[in-house]
Amino acid sequence: MARVKFTKDFDYKPTPQTTTGYKAGWEGTVKRECAEEAVAAGKAEWAGKDAEAKQDGEAEISR
Repeated sequence: MARVKFTKDFDYKPTPQTTTGYKAGWEGTVKRECAEEAVAAGKAEWAGKDAEAKQDGEAEISR
């Protein structure tokens, strides 16, 4: 799990039959796969301890 803050609306599709929508401004814990996809797409930023770990230069956040 990872904590992110969505900066833009983001639809996460863990399977072809499922979509979870996150609205811009929402902050909370999501699956790590979702967080990584959203950050890579420029629609979210790391929050909480995950953000601190990225700022400290850690290559990978502990799971």
